Amino acid sequence: MQQQKWLITGVSTGLGRAFAQAALAAGHTVVGTVRSEEDRRAFQELKPGYAHGRILDVTDDDAVSSVITEVEQSVGPLDVVVANAGYGLEGTFEETPLADVRRQFEVNVFGAVATLRAALPHMRRRRRGHLMAVTSMGGLMAVPGMSAYCGSKFALEGILEALGKEVAQFGIHVTAIEPGSFRTDWAGRSMTRTARSVDDYDELFTPIREARQKASGNQLGDPAKAGDAVVHIASVDRPPSHLVLGSDALRLVAAARTAVDEDIRTWEALSRTTDFAEGAQL
Repeated sequence: MQQQKWLITGVSTGLGRAFAQAALAAGHTVVGTVRSEEDRRAFQELKPGYAHGRILDVTDDDAVSSVITEVEQSVGPLDVVVANAGYGLEGTFEETPLADVRRQFEVNVFGAVATLRAALPHMRRRRRGHLMAVTSMGGLMAVPGMSAYCGSKFALEGILEALGKEVAQFGIHVTAIEPGSFRTDWAGRSMTRTARSVDDYDELFTPIREARQKASGNQLGDPAKAGDAVVHIASVDRPPSHLVLGSDALRLVAAARTAVDEDIRTWEALSRTTDFAEGAQL
């Protein structure tokens, strides 16, 4: 396998760390972004000379651009960029403060967009590269109590799909990584949970919150195997536009897509009534 240079945001813990470890184990050079000097040193100790840490807040657009420019010059041309940094926000739509929704999009959507936009001109000039971003199975299906999170991931899915069609002409691949439930801290200490304020949602939402907290640390997905999967698709000639990870994600995404298809079929006749009778005017 040809050695590649990777940049992955958010490698301190979770799937970002697993992706980085898998890439390092495969012999690749990895630049990982973290939020503290302590985490930067710890990351570099994973494989000195191959693991390079950078401190970065992905919501700082100028800093994102500066870091990627600096990495291109000091480490070398990037082959793979994975916009992984993000977090989960749990709460019903009515109970979640609008400021929290904005912050969710600022990190999960605009942080990823800033990362990919900063890397894209370099790859476009070279006419090669692979841009990836971690969305979620929650970017292809939605569950109660995660409206802001799923909304941010649905938004990122749309951006990635359009981007892939724009840059294919330059030999650049774009992949949305859509993990299911993996055994990380995402549903535990890394989850931001809104305070409860509306009793009407107790019957629906209280069991959901309790179940998610209980499942934390016991999820089906193995982060190391997710890392191996992501490294694998970075080595193939025709990588997927969508990479669903985990059997739970496969099941839930398939069910959601079936429900959408059913709505389309059920209301197809009504949908067609909204056309002008004489057709489009060209």
